[in-house]
Amino acid sequence: MTECFYERGLMMSSSTIGIFGGGQLGRMLALAARVMGYRSVSLDPGEDCPGSQVTDVHVVAAYDDLGAAEELAERSDFVTYEFENVDAAAIERIAELKPVFPSPSVLRVCQDREIEKTLMREMGIGVPEFRVVRSVEEAKSAVEAIGVPVVMKTTRWGYDGKGQSVVRDAGDAGLAFEGLGGSDDAPVIVEGFVDFAMEVSVVCARDMAGEMRTFPVSENVHVGGILDTSIVPARCSDEVKAEAERVAMRIAEGLDVRGLIAVEMFVTREGEVLVNELAPRPHNSGHYTIEGCVTSQFEQLARIMVGMPMGDVSLRSPTVMVNLLGDVWEAADGSPDWGAVLGMAGAHLHLYGKSGWRVGRKMGHITVCGETVEEALRVARAAREAAMGR
Repeated sequence: MTECFYERGLMMSSSTIGIFGGGQLGRMLALAARVMGYRSVSLDPGEDCPGSQVTDVHVVAAYDDLGAAEELAERSDFVTYEFENVDAAAIERIAELKPVFPSPSVLRVCQDREIEKTLMREMGIGVPEFRVVRSVEEAKSAVEAIGVPVVMKTTRWGYDGKGQSVVRDAGDAGLAFEGLGGSDDAPVIVEGFVDFAMEVSVVCARDMAGEMRTFPVSENVHVGGILDTSIVPARCSDEVKAEAERVAMRIAEGLDVRGLIAVEMFVTREGEVLVNELAPRPHNSGHYTIEGCVTSQFEQLARIMVGMPMGDVSLRSPTVMVNLLGDVWEAADGSPDWGAVLGMAGAHLHLYGKSGWRVGRKMGHITVCGETVEEALRVARAAREAAMGR
């Protein structure tokens, strides 16, 4: 389907990009595509979701509505999905009608931690020690074998720290398993706790010809399981950066990705790189690329989808991104001081247009480009504090 589509020469500026999902990632992709002259259509259950505010057409429907999925395909020339917790059957139906980036097979891997981690291990890629368990007894045995502390995770539907539980006492293994809804039909991952020096990620782009380009390695700081700060270039050795990029490209090639894949990794205190999670889409830790790189992750995905050459991924300057959660609105009594943010040199404000804030909800981000990482980090943190009136 995909090759025939490109042979018909439809990657012209009048083409339409379909986006399954209407969150902030879909919004930023639609904006990048618009700059390049492409139209976009989104599908999301929310009538006034972030994506709907900028796409040419918005289909309001549930993610498992196959009729709506077909409508999205009919209105689009190419389709992507903005997060992996979508209905795989709907994506597979779309793929029967139009090219999907990345393919449903990639989505299936990234939707299931058991499949994902098992495949990484089979590919010879380092991952934390893990066991897959389907009963309280198996959970207890796995915790005893690995040794506390461990992290127990659901195999599906987890994100931003959800669907996880840290077990520090082996006697709590059974309770943690049950608390995560574990069963024979809903297995749980028991994973060895990694005493890491830092967390990093790499967004890797791979086009139809198999050419790959990796965006600069991002050093990521999480708070409460949610990404708080991304620092680029990452403050680690060149050897660690090279290994992180090699791992990301190995995964992209091994899964035959056409589009983007983000690879989140732990860097141990010994300098070993271990894969934590995969995301077959633009990634929160790649938001820095909008101002920080010659080509953003969103423009790169659009280029790949429409069959255009990939863009330069070089870093323009040291860049830091800080997330704006609903906590900022809470601290500012519902009215953050955006003027204070925009008054800071090098600061770029991105608000996602979400209808309501709540503590822990991603509402936007601030990106700061500076002469040094230290300068960019200082300004980014100060900008967020200023938004809260501090």
